[in-house]
Amino acid sequence: MNTKAPSQIDVFVGSRVRMRRLMAGLSQEKLADGLGITFQQVQKYEKGTNRIGASRLQAIADILGVHPSFFFQEGEDPAGARNGAGDTTREPSEISSFVSSKEGIALNRAFLKITDPVLRKKIISLVAAVAQTPETESPRAAASHAQDLHG
Repeated sequence: MNTKAPSQIDVFVGSRVRMRRLMAGLSQEKLADGLGITFQQVQKYEKGTNRIGASRLQAIADILGVHPSFFFQEGEDPAGARNGAGDTTREPSEISSFVSSKEGIALNRAFLKITDPVLRKKIISLVAAVAQTPETESPRAAASHAQDLHG
């Protein structure tokens, strides 16, 4: 039995595999079937307890419809976390947690169905405006923000 703790990279890559699998609406069993392995092996990959080899990572990327580099990306400044500049670990963790939640998955699936790039930008602007709106702001003011962004 290997008592060595999993590496941070293996844990991170595994969490990205899990996040993408959930976004794609696949069960561990379905991913395992596509890879020709057991779902327990997928669990170990997702927890980072087993390292994913390059050819297996490529196969996972193909099944999940992403480039293999997807599994190494974090936040907006992936280099920042590696060079020790600033606290970049909290935000990507919060993003991963949200994207893996039921609401995050539903929001991502719905958003991905919107093909108009202008509409996508307006939705992002709307959500950003609402997120910066104090909770005490009246519903009328929030509706005004939405109207400004809609037209």
